[in-house]
Parts: sequence; C-alpha cells; structure tokens
Amino acid sequence: MDELKAQIKQMIVERLFLDVSPSEMSDNAPLMETYGIDSVALFELVVGLEEEFDVELDDTDFSVDAFHDVNAIARLVKEKTE
Repeated sequence: MDELKAQIKQMIVERLFLDVSPSEMSDNAPLMETYGIDSVALFELVVGLEEEFDVELDDTDFSVDAFHDVNAIARLVKEKTE
C-alpha cells in the first residue's frame, strides 16, 4: 500500500504541477484544502488514475470522500485493481 501511495503522490504532483515534493505530501492531508485542488484538477487526477493504474472509474466512484486525501484515492485504486 505504501508503494501505491507513493505512485499516487508522484502522479498528483506531476499532473497538477504542484510545488511540493511527493515525499512531503501527507497521506491524510485534505487535497482540496491543502493543495487548492478544484473540480478541473480532480478531473485531471481521474484521467491520471485511469491511465497510470489501468482502472476505469464509474460515475458512482466520483465523490468528495473518494478524493479527499491520498489514503482515500489509494483505497479506491486498490478496490478497482483487485
């Protein structure tokens, strides 16, 4: 799970051009409040997750809770890849 979270952090930083090192990101920091991620950035994250982890996210997967923090995203990816 730690490796998955590291991959997710790397993807978030690269896709959203964040001025933070992936290793500095907290697993449970609220992404929207901490990094100013908005709905457009969330869409970019969805595309990144689908491409990087070869998952398909359905409309039912889209919730604020599912993208609240790195832990939540990792749970979603893990669920989709099992």
